[in-house]
Amino acid sequence: MEKRDYSPLFTPFKIGSMEVKNRIVLSPMGHNASLPYGAKAESEIAYYEERARGGVGLIMTGCTNIDKVTAQGSHEGLLDTDLGIPSFTSLCERVHRWGAKIGLQVTPGTGRNGFPNEFGDPPISASAIPSFFNPDVICRALTVEEIHDIVELFGPAALVARDAGFDCIEVHAHAGYLIDQFMSTCFNHRTDEYGGSAENRTRFAREIVAKIHETVPGMPVLFRIALDHGFEGGRTFEESKEILAWLQKAGIDAFDVDAGSYERLDYIFPPSYQGPACMQYVCDTAREVLDVPVLNGGTHDPDTALDLITSGKADFAVIGRALIADPELPLKLMEGRREDVRPCLRCNEDCIGRIWNRRTRMGCSVNTRVGEEEHFKIEKTCCPKNVVVIGAGPAGCEAARVAALEGHKVTLFEKEGRIGGTARTIATSSFKNYIRALFDWYEVQLDKLGIDLRLNTEISADDPILAEADHIFVTGGTEPVVPPIPGLDREDIYSMLEIHKDHSLVKGDKIVVCGGGESGCDGGYELALDYGKQVTIVEMADILAQDAMFINRDCIVAKMGKLGVRMMTKTKVLEIKDEGVLVQKEDGSTEILEADCVINALGMRPKMDMVDAVKAKYPVKTVAMGDSAKMGKIGTAVRSGFFAAMSIDR
Repeated sequence: MEKRDYSPLFTPFKIGSMEVKNRIVLSPMGHNASLPYGAKAESEIAYYEERARGGVGLIMTGCTNIDKVTAQGSHEGLLDTDLGIPSFTSLCERVHRWGAKIGLQVTPGTGRNGFPNEFGDPPISASAIPSFFNPDVICRALTVEEIHDIVELFGPAALVARDAGFDCIEVHAHAGYLIDQFMSTCFNHRTDEYGGSAENRTRFAREIVAKIHETVPGMPVLFRIALDHGFEGGRTFEESKEILAWLQKAGIDAFDVDAGSYERLDYIFPPSYQGPACMQYVCDTAREVLDVPVLNGGTHDPDTALDLITSGKADFAVIGRALIADPELPLKLMEGRREDVRPCLRCNEDCIGRIWNRRTRMGCSVNTRVGEEEHFKIEKTCCPKNVVVIGAGPAGCEAARVAALEGHKVTLFEKEGRIGGTARTIATSSFKNYIRALFDWYEVQLDKLGIDLRLNTEISADDPILAEADHIFVTGGTEPVVPPIPGLDREDIYSMLEIHKDHSLVKGDKIVVCGGGESGCDGGYELALDYGKQVTIVEMADILAQDAMFINRDCIVAKMGKLGVRMMTKTKVLEIKDEGVLVQKEDGSTEILEADCVINALGMRPKMDMVDAVKAKYPVKTVAMGDSAKMGKIGTAVRSGFFAAMSIDR
């Protein structure tokens, strides 16, 4: 890893009257963990404190609702009651203990991005426009009196922020939420004083800022705004420049700028397909107009953050998921330990995925402690045990790392010549660079912890070392599924796993991928993107990548479409012939897809022979992990390895 000087990230900088000790800001992100009456849960306070302890300069909370009437989305607290102030105070003081500043992000709600309320009333908005989730539902345009009422609510909200001890307030006007709907011509069709010109469209936002200044004079006010909506008909840079000019006149102390909208959720929650620093491009537009500090987010890692600050494009790097993955990222950079920074996978699976798909609190695929910082502490044991870990995929690496941190003697066996298992094997494209980085990180950690790593070593249930072990953690890996489709077992038909191992197996230009799950789509996209192949993906289900987090799925499907990948859903593979793949389409008709190379991406299954043998011989002290316990993704495997190690008796 290239040795870089990260010291430019650790210079102080002022926002209004507030001096921040460094240029790293924890992005405002939802936790879905606040209590029903509006207070912060202890688990969320501990989460923020962990990031403050880790050296971040400024922490921004997730968007907190001004009242329960407009509140929608994840549970981030309420500001129309004093009941939350004690918990907010605890949050601020535990952050201040570590020298960090903390800001309260405040929102009047989602507007058209919300759902009908409990009485069936449609969402509110600037105008009577279709709601996002159901265009058949037309939003109710706020009256002028209602707009004034909402503005007034920012006064009590600002008092809560001041009384609790927050250092600044950020107005959430981001990515198509209610305030943004007023500012944007694509959403605002009003003809009164809140519509039409840029001056009128920003009036709601400027009145909110004025109310905050009037209520808590001197407290810095930041403004979060997407300068490029990213969809046809959405707000562009030219419109945003006018808006920024009017907003700056309102006395905003700093602007937090990026891109996106609900029409482009892959910019609000960018998956790995978007690449690093995917929203830095908006900074030039901000600098053209603004004379106050600029913050910028969008999948920054330590190196893109450094580049952002040294280039002068922004004054602060807003980092979200990378600080979820490793709360000590700033400290490690300050101490010259870049190699110890645990990388975020940009997978969306256990952060926003847990909130959106499972309606539970935020987590992390590579950091199981997220949200349970107080309960999942890794502590040294007084009774070291002899631990054997079989299989150095994500589960095995995590189990070995955590067990070693606890002070146990760990031996890790891997039958291949490197760690990582299937997860590392499939990480061959540029958009999977963070998966490769994760196992580079594990290699460093295993070495620093003195773990006895034995590569190219296969273990059986009869090996004496298992008899001597106090605990055995085992995972057997996976293998491709070969369904009984005529011709699929031919020697010239390769699995996607084999293709990742050796791209030279791909012959010719016309590629047919049988199976359009996440693996098939990732592999097909890679072949089109990196190798210029003409790819067709065949999938029986209604949609492609149905096993992927839906934001990731929408992103990769759109990117494959731009590359000309043919995507055939509701289509069944009947037979592999010499001339190509015989498929049956939804209407019952058949077609032969001409192919120079056919790839099997029809699924994987766990290899259980060795695992079952070890469990049978040592049932009490053996724990199966990873895909051997439950088929899943990297996060599932990491979590199982973490829990295995944490379960060792103290």
